[in-house]
Amino acid sequence: MKRQVFDCQPGCPVESTLQIISGKWKSVILYHLLQEKVCHFGSLQRQLVNCSRRMLALQLKELEQDQIIEKITYQDQPFKTEYRLTLQGQTLKPVILAMAVWGEKYNRLQKNK
Repeated sequence: MKRQVFDCQPGCPVESTLQIISGKWKSVILYHLLQEKVCHFGSLQRQLVNCSRRMLALQLKELEQDQIIEKITYQDQPFKTEYRLTLQGQTLKPVILAMAVWGEKYNRLQKNK
């Protein structure tokens, strides 16, 4: 899928970022890959308990197509698939970690209401 380049006015580059990491699960997947470096499909599925197997596969496929993650498949028995961030994907680290920090602060505020 060819992605658009948004550079027409202030704020447009945010659209460029969002088209890559938007979706309910992509940012969470990236967070786990930042924490663990390499994840197997099954471990990601266990960590994303409310994400269906089909949705996880779709989100991973889109991240792979956008060259944010790479998929490595081993034909050994049992069959095994690993995912890791590409160099381009690693550049999202400050974005994803900032989202995590913001989310922690938000959660604390909501608990204190």
